Amino acid sequence: MPELIEVDIYRRAAARLRGATIDRVEVVDPRFVRPAGGAARLRRALKGRKLGEPQRTGKLLVLPTDGASLGMRFGMTGVLGIDGDDTLEELFYGPSRQNPAWIRLRIHTAAGILYVRDPRILGSVELDPDVSRLGPDALAITPTQLRDALDGSAAALKARLMDQQRIAGVGNLIADEVLWRAGLAPGRPAGSLDANDHCRLHRHLRRTLDDLIAAGGSHLGTMTAHRHPGGRCPRDGAELRRSTVGGRTSWWCPRHQVTVPATSARRARTR
Repeated sequence: MPELIEVDIYRRAAARLRGATIDRVEVVDPRFVRPAGGAARLRRALKGRKLGEPQRTGKLLVLPTDGASLGMRFGMTGVLGIDGDDTLEELFYGPSRQNPAWIRLRIHTAAGILYVRDPRILGSVELDPDVSRLGPDALAITPTQLRDALDGSAAALKARLMDQQRIAGVGNLIADEVLWRAGLAPGRPAGSLDANDHCRLHRHLRRTLDDLIAAGGSHLGTMTAHRHPGGRCPRDGAELRRSTVGGRTSWWCPRHQVTVPATSARRARTR
């Protein structure tokens, strides 16, 4: 499932076409274009334009040109490729085979053909996407911005981390890994974190992203191999618990991932 790490790999691959002129945009599947019915407009807006430096905010990839820009979202199974070679061999939780019928869009240039393959059509492309609707990018978010995204919210912590309008780029696998490392339960209220929790969460968010970028995938965290029934916490050996948080399957350790604020725990011990 493409998260920040995978989309940044796509960004680096798309940079190979920087400076190339778009000869033709082939909308293989009009359902992939947003808003619906926008395929013809998209083709007209991009034909003959020169590609600039690709940009990424969260899980959104933007291909700027000297005219319109093209926003690309990859959903859960979207893969970007160039000249028939996928930038990723396989997505975690994605199909293990490559079916040409799943290609939804091709951008033809003299320097190469960029395409998107998306089996489930959960991704999309659109002209001139509104990047301002996204929160701070998870790779660049400051401690203050992270606190502002969480403070006062009764929503589950993991759900808040995955809200792209609050924090851009964190998906299911990254969220589970970050919270496991930070020792915070995914279902506790986002607004229940104290100053120490915020500091620890920010530190582990940045470190986790750095580690996963170096490893080459959002699925290469310490937790991923243990996210299954009977899986045990790599830190303390406790059996992992499976929950649904924010509509997503979540795995976490009930032994070291704290479910209540530290202040509440201290009050309970003194009663």
